[in-house]
Amino acid sequence: MAVSSSFTGAKMENLLLCSAPSSSSGSASRAVSMQLPHVGLSKRRGLVQRGGAGGGGVGVRPVVRCDVGASGAAPEGPRIDVSSLSALEQLKASAADRYTKERSSIVVIGLSVHSTPVEMREKLAIPEADWPRAIGELCSLNHIEEAAVLSTCNRMEIYVVALSQHRGVKEVTEWMSKTSGIPVSDLHQHRFLLYNKDATQHIFEVSAGLDSLVLGEGQILAQVKQVVKVGQGVVGFGRNISGLFKHAITVGKRVRTETNIASGAVSVSSAAVELALMKIPESSHSDARMLVIGAGKMGKLVIKHLVAKGCTKMVVVNRSEERVAAIREELNGIEIIYKPLSEMLACAAEADVIFTSTASETPLFLKENVKDLSPVSTEVGGLRLFVDISVPRNVGSCVSEVSGARVYNVDDLKEVVAANKEDRLRKAMEAQAIITEESKQFEAWRDSLETVPTIKKLRAYAERIRLTELEKCLSKMGDDLPKKSRRAVDDLSRGIVNKLLHGPMQHLRCDESDGRTLSETLENMHALNRMFSLETDLSLLETKIRAKIEQIQK
Repeated sequence: MAVSSSFTGAKMENLLLCSAPSSSSGSASRAVSMQLPHVGLSKRRGLVQRGGAGGGGVGVRPVVRCDVGASGAAPEGPRIDVSSLSALEQLKASAADRYTKERSSIVVIGLSVHSTPVEMREKLAIPEADWPRAIGELCSLNHIEEAAVLSTCNRMEIYVVALSQHRGVKEVTEWMSKTSGIPVSDLHQHRFLLYNKDATQHIFEVSAGLDSLVLGEGQILAQVKQVVKVGQGVVGFGRNISGLFKHAITVGKRVRTETNIASGAVSVSSAAVELALMKIPESSHSDARMLVIGAGKMGKLVIKHLVAKGCTKMVVVNRSEERVAAIREELNGIEIIYKPLSEMLACAAEADVIFTSTASETPLFLKENVKDLSPVSTEVGGLRLFVDISVPRNVGSCVSEVSGARVYNVDDLKEVVAANKEDRLRKAMEAQAIITEESKQFEAWRDSLETVPTIKKLRAYAERIRLTELEKCLSKMGDDLPKKSRRAVDDLSRGIVNKLLHGPMQHLRCDESDGRTLSETLENMHALNRMFSLETDLSLLETKIRAKIEQIQK
């Protein structure tokens, strides 16, 4: 077996020998110590796993030593503690084929409004400012190469590129448990797992608005765009995940352009307004006192939909007045009264319907805040409505215990959405054809990435030969050879190599410009690997592990 003399290669040689039977007695032994820390839908939802082994938070693994029997001719190897080689210890316990013959998998571990109550989703929610930190922690796990976080009011989804599907899912699930405080067993009951093509189709459906509670809603596409924006420059938001999300943005735009899925589509905010109006007498729609807490994107949409329903006066509570003033200027002729957060409870006492949409991670309203508020007029139903479209929730569930108050959250919007189910299904079918086509294109792009290492290795192999032969040639020509002549010889050698490589390189590219199929391209890749010994199982494994080490060390 050809073993690299590099640091990583030597450690892998020791590791792979660990599983071999011991040599005869009297042989020298080599020990390698490795310290292994962790850092802390559609029809496819049939893949949701229920039950399974529990697990706690992720801790520090003990030092594992491999005492390897070696022949007397083998040199004594030093004992080295390598904290960054944790993935290698995992490799020892499994077949090397898992890493060398299988491509890394794209996996999504998700919990959404379709399968998970808001009480659990709010604990899992990760603020946008913390996405880079989360990506870093996920990529420090043994079997995770790349990662992205999509956290919205309706879903919490982790997208990863995993060296091993089973171990990757286990590590990410344990990480989610550790960060949220939710037991692994509970996550197993509600999560869904999708792999490779199914994961690709899922994010495309999400971006297109097909997986939203409100079909075709546009805000999710903006949220997918934000994942890419935040991920730029973050170590761990790598080529596969970045390419996946960028392609998802293209799909979302194309579906909305080429189908009528967005015509008449409503957002979470508009559904919240519809729900509120369903719960109060129709005769009071124009007279009900409306209070909107939060003037961000969601709050602004609530205001606009209230205006569209005929509301001409409302109170808006926000941290600063600038956003409210901008909305007031945009909606000319509508009486929008600004109040600071310090007056929130006083404003709530004078409101019939209260919409909350802030990024607060703690509730704004609890039972003790609401129980002493003045009662609501019977003309608007005698109940003060709290419509909370925030995750984490702004209104505690205990508020429902107060007589004269009712609380609705994003999970209650299903009542509004169910009204147009047939139309939703018809529009979804139009979009699915586009998603299927785009999914095939993405998979072809990802498959074509397999040839990139071969292209690099073939060029490096040819360059090594060129430099060796060039040095021999120049040495024979003497030290007094003019620079111009040296440059001419160098250019000649480069030209010959480039022309010789042109044909093989063309046959390693799969851009559909010449009608070559992906299978033909991969056949060419394997042929070149064999002919020039560009790739062995060990070198491929070493490449994967070295990339993991470099990622952890950054």
